[in-house]
Amino acid sequence: MNRHDILKSAAAIAVVSQAAVSAIAHPGLYGDAPDAKHAWAVHDWNRPKPHRVSVSEKGVPSDAIVLFDGSEKSFRENWTVKKGCKSWSVDPDGSLAVRRVKKGGAPLATKRPFGDCQLHLEFRHPASIASDKGYAQDRGNSGVFLMGTAEGYEVQVLESYNTCREAEGSKDYIDVYTDGQCGAVYAENPPMVNPQKKPGEWQVYDIVFHQPVWEDGRLVHPGSMTVFMNGVLVQDHWELEGQTTPRKRRPLKPHAKAAPLALQYHGSDVFFRNIWIRPLPSRWDNKTHSSMSADEKAVMKLRRETAAKLYAKIADPGAATAANVKALAEVVAYANEGRYKADFEKALRNFYAAKPSDADRKSVRETLDILVRNKVIGAELVK
Repeated sequence: MNRHDILKSAAAIAVVSQAAVSAIAHPGLYGDAPDAKHAWAVHDWNRPKPHRVSVSEKGVPSDAIVLFDGSEKSFRENWTVKKGCKSWSVDPDGSLAVRRVKKGGAPLATKRPFGDCQLHLEFRHPASIASDKGYAQDRGNSGVFLMGTAEGYEVQVLESYNTCREAEGSKDYIDVYTDGQCGAVYAENPPMVNPQKKPGEWQVYDIVFHQPVWEDGRLVHPGSMTVFMNGVLVQDHWELEGQTTPRKRRPLKPHAKAAPLALQYHGSDVFFRNIWIRPLPSRWDNKTHSSMSADEKAVMKLRRETAAKLYAKIADPGAATAANVKALAEVVAYANEGRYKADFEKALRNFYAAKPSDADRKSVRETLDILVRNKVIGAELVK
């Protein structure tokens, strides 16, 4: 065999190998079929893949909205303060500072409204606060308000290093009501543990927030708050009981689906940095693949669209081959109706009439058994 023949043979082997890999990579229907609440099969190779998100050296996802990066520009572009407010400024070290003022203190709010989100921010209290033995709620008090201060939900910011159980009885112990210490869903749920660092050190919040969901005036889900402080989980998918109000409970009620993120002014000195946010879709927005929120009409519409795309790829729907029967079986798994149903049943009859090999018969039966189990076709079609 000369060099030309060797190269030609190698190329042929490569084509066959690639075809084999493709067959393995897309095995067709081999998990439970779509149903009234799920537009996709289990292990569905047709289901859209996620977008790529990269993370910068500073830990910021590429799809995040950077609300404060230490610059005056990011402060001006992303935040708004009440006219006459003098409490907020950007320090030379790149910190966003809120300071106690005699007059003109007010919350800081984003210009853009947000709803469900992943939020990252870092905050610090002055090291000098460690010697302050005043009222606990005056020790670096601020707050992160999801959905704004009027209708929103607060994660408390407070100097709480020595409010832990282990410090009780010591000279450094600070007593505070527990649902008001750092890491609390304010006035509602205390943090599970206290991982706060000493005053003067930077603290890190990573918050995942899902707002309550109302449909036709009926609460279908209360929403939730998940909070990591310094990498430690302190709120574990806490289902919200009310909107933030001090000293009393305020039941949940319908409100706008988006509102500004706000940082509270509470007459204390606190510093913030590295604030970014990722808007998140609500689980309840999923109308095509969810046992809780799917709309059956939307599910069927997507199933028919998928069936049409798969059917269009079949070169000869009448072929009496195992590959064709399985391809059509995948189509009818999405929409067992009309032309798809007729072609599938015809191809299946032709397949059995052609006296297939035991291997082909077994291969087809494995796919058909899924359709029978999911009541897409009757068992009488399987031989």
